[in-house]
Amino acid sequence: MAKILAVLYPDPVGGYPPDYARDEIPAIAGYPGGQTTPTPHTIDFTPGQLLGCVSGELGLRRFLEDRGDTYVVTSDKEAPDSTLDRELPDADVVISQPFWPAYLTPERIASAPRLRLAITAGIGSDHVDLPSAIAHGMTVAEVTYSNSISVSEHAVMQILTLVHNYMPAHDWVTAKKGWNIADSVSRAYDLEGMDVGVLGSGRIGQAVLRRLAPFDVTLHYSDMHRLPKEVEEELRLTWHPDARSLASSVDVLSIHTPLHPQTQNLFDEDLIGSMKRGSYIVNTARALIVDRDAVVRALNSGQLAGYAGDVWYPQPPPPDHPWRTMPYEAMTPHVSGSTLSAQARYAAGTREILECWFDGRPIRPEYLIVDGGGLAGTGARSYTVAG
Repeated sequence: MAKILAVLYPDPVGGYPPDYARDEIPAIAGYPGGQTTPTPHTIDFTPGQLLGCVSGELGLRRFLEDRGDTYVVTSDKEAPDSTLDRELPDADVVISQPFWPAYLTPERIASAPRLRLAITAGIGSDHVDLPSAIAHGMTVAEVTYSNSISVSEHAVMQILTLVHNYMPAHDWVTAKKGWNIADSVSRAYDLEGMDVGVLGSGRIGQAVLRRLAPFDVTLHYSDMHRLPKEVEEELRLTWHPDARSLASSVDVLSIHTPLHPQTQNLFDEDLIGSMKRGSYIVNTARALIVDRDAVVRALNSGQLAGYAGDVWYPQPPPPDHPWRTMPYEAMTPHVSGSTLSAQARYAAGTREILECWFDGRPIRPEYLIVDGGGLAGTGARSYTVAG
């Protein structure tokens, strides 16, 4: 029997379960491009429930305990002698989420001789040290596409929030109890007619491009894998060979590339300085793709008109993290990919991966990041490993 360790975010402050706003969520059977949604044998939860927190347990406890497995669920992952560190040495499987990542460092992987499978309940496995996972003979998997549309909708929302100066306007009528229209509109613009760029045209990036096309903007993108000509023509896209060409050409830039050695700190002082004065950056990918302090300086100097993000480093960030207090921001905690709609899919996908693992069946290639001693499946397309 196996020991499965899940590191999930804490329960709601008001207790679990919450009062749900809706009685049901739409049933989604497939994604653009033909990939089906997760197909486990069955599920032990109601779609639309809060599954990603500790008490939600990703809906897995009955399944695992009926098998005779040990299932440990915790949110304690950072403090000295954390539950994660105490339970990891004899764990066979670790489940984590990008929103509350269990950072599987080289040291943690080395401390877990039985660890053979790391699952990301969601998308993005950069919290796993992939070279160490490869050396350890592990499989790393994630539930690809489970929350891609969720993140793309959030990114479009944050673009509009920044350009229309929504946050300060909302603050005037709530926290300040005022009606200061001049102050609210003095930094507000229309998105129409702007040049908008997407860095990374994978599933999320393409979904953002498609959702922005009706806004009558000029769309740009850059990716190491150029899109088919028919897609470029359909969306009237301008392709750029690198991030610098893209960044210097647009008014709004939305980041959707994975974090790996070639993208870490990509948006430093120099690259941000190459952008038009008054540009906007939205980052729903990974915080370490941008230089934290360079963003703050650019907002203070006016080089950037706004920065919105859904990702931080570390997660959760400390109380004194400068992005909490910088001007012209529209920051959220890492929630874009953890809507109740997305949770139903990534919980089902986690179960599908576990069923395949336990049964000795192949895991879908689109879910694989590391397998067989190297990058595999989606991982081979999306990640690089420093040699």
